[in-house]
Amino acid sequence: MATRDGTRRVPVTLDREESAPEHWLRTIRFSGFTVLMLMLVILAVIVLAPNLRIFIEQRQQIAQLQQQVADAQGSVDELTKDVARWSDPAYIESQARERLFYVFPGDVSYLVVGDAAASATPDGQPISDQIQATRVDWLKTLLSSVYTAGLTDAPPADLVGPDVQGAQ
Repeated sequence: MATRDGTRRVPVTLDREESAPEHWLRTIRFSGFTVLMLMLVILAVIVLAPNLRIFIEQRQQIAQLQQQVADAQGSVDELTKDVARWSDPAYIESQARERLFYVFPGDVSYLVVGDAAASATPDGQPISDQIQATRVDWLKTLLSSVYTAGLTDAPPADLVGPDVQGAQ
């Protein structure tokens, strides 16, 4: 750029260009009131933080104690029900008959020892008192199950278990 007198002007920048955050920080101006308010906020945080921590801890303790009271009240309610049951003569009589095998004079009590029905499984098989070895190859069954599950496209309802010999 040339001027009227023939000299050439070269633009010179003395400062580098600022980014937006730098420009924003440079334009902040703190007044005395702003500094005073900021110091009051910091002082309030310093003074109130320990008290707030204590308050929160006490609220947690109160919640725990309330839970303990609720649990104790539940057990008191159950014990009150037990006391009410034991106040009933019919309940006392039934407990004496069941637990202590008491009977009234003139009643006949039968105590069954060695009940045959109790010595059988639900499907009618007799219960053995000897250790028995099973004739099932559990490893073959396990591997068969894994292979079937991994290699089939059939839905689970259509799958049939492996043919185990001697399982009956």
